[in-house]
Amino acid sequence: MAEETDTAPASGGRRHGRARGPGALVAGIALTVATGAMDAISFLALGGVFTSVMTANLSLLGLSTGAHDPDLARDAAVAIAGYTAGALVSGRIVRGNRPAWRARCALGVELLALGGLWAVWTIAGGHPTGGRQLGLLAVAALAMGGQSGLVRAIGPPGMSTTYLTGILTGLLVDLALTGRVRWINAALLAALVAGAAGGGLLIAHAARAAPALPTGLVALVLLASLTSLARDDHGRLWPDTASDTP
Repeated sequence: MAEETDTAPASGGRRHGRARGPGALVAGIALTVATGAMDAISFLALGGVFTSVMTANLSLLGLSTGAHDPDLARDAAVAIAGYTAGALVSGRIVRGNRPAWRARCALGVELLALGGLWAVWTIAGGHPTGGRQLGLLAVAALAMGGQSGLVRAIGPPGMSTTYLTGILTGLLVDLALTGRVRWINAALLAALVAGAAGGGLLIAHAARAAPALPTGLVALVLLASLTSLARDDHGRLWPDTASDTP
């Protein structure tokens, strides 16, 4: 990424111009790919709902009432409950001093959830059903809620690796107003699509291994966070999508 110059006012206001290390962007993209993969897995194999897009699940919950579809209502409600629990837990973990250490703890909880999901998924032969399917859906949504809560709590304004509608809207508005696009935003959107494609392909051709993609990516981000590679010069783990140059 091209180096940016400091733009801090003399009064000591917030600075937006420090250079970002490439590892911070890689971490954000990796987590976004994991999100896309997990959404594809949940939609195709865990009840036709999402694990990160709660606005869509809320719509499905309402739609299920009109369509008299109790199974869809149940699955949407389970996903929403799991996501809510994950966001609350993650927000609690990262609250307080030593934010970098707390962020790693939150990532560790997400990794444990995904690792447990993968283990049960494998036992089910890649095709969970019944109560096992509902349990895995809840765990997957909990993991994505935890990731959302983590990034929301410690990331820069406008950053997300799970719900990207705001980033898409910002990209389109910037394009209309200035004719330019913040390339970090475009990269995150592309990462979501790539992750969903990867998750879908694994479900179709290697279902037993499907959770390996999101689990492995979160594990790599956690490992990288133990080094300076995934942090910018302020110690943050995430790139600043609000202030990056196009």
